[in-house]
Amino acid sequence: MEKEGVEIVAKLMAVAGRTAPKAHGKDFIVIKILDENEKERLVEGMRETSEKIGFKFLLRDANNVVDSDKVILVGVKGKETANLDCKACGFTCEENKNTLVEGYGFKGPLCAIRLVDLGITIGSMVKVANDLCVDNRVMFSIGVGAINAGLIDTEIAFGIPLSAKGKNIYFDRKHHK
Repeated sequence: MEKEGVEIVAKLMAVAGRTAPKAHGKDFIVIKILDENEKERLVEGMRETSEKIGFKFLLRDANNVVDSDKVILVGVKGKETANLDCKACGFTCEENKNTLVEGYGFKGPLCAIRLVDLGITIGSMVKVANDLCVDNRVMFSIGVGAINAGLIDTEIAFGIPLSAKGKNIYFDRKHHK
């Protein structure tokens, strides 16, 4: 019964993310709810990425994914800028569009306004989970693993694992050294 409830909450979170405010009313957000096969691919991608870049916390987080009832990915697609030349990303908009820096699977630089849109989207999504009492955590590591596993085609991504168990599985995790 809890898994069905988590599935419904994941869908409601996706609605909240889609309708979250975005700069200039332009939507570059990608949201994907993983099925069980994709979740397994994610775990493998996180473990392979950990091995490749040496971030041991990806192994811990991969174990959290295994224990999660559902995982949602959310990211920004494209290098479209807000055309404000605000230089918050470190570049003019034209320089941003013509510069590519890759790291851990992410591709930048990205428009700071688009990243703010992503933050607002994630906040809207986790608010739904929190309001409906589904445990969750925003994880950079899931986004890295998902991009490297080819599960989401975005320049940057984060993952939100969901769980409905007797104890929050994301609360007192052990640190990997």
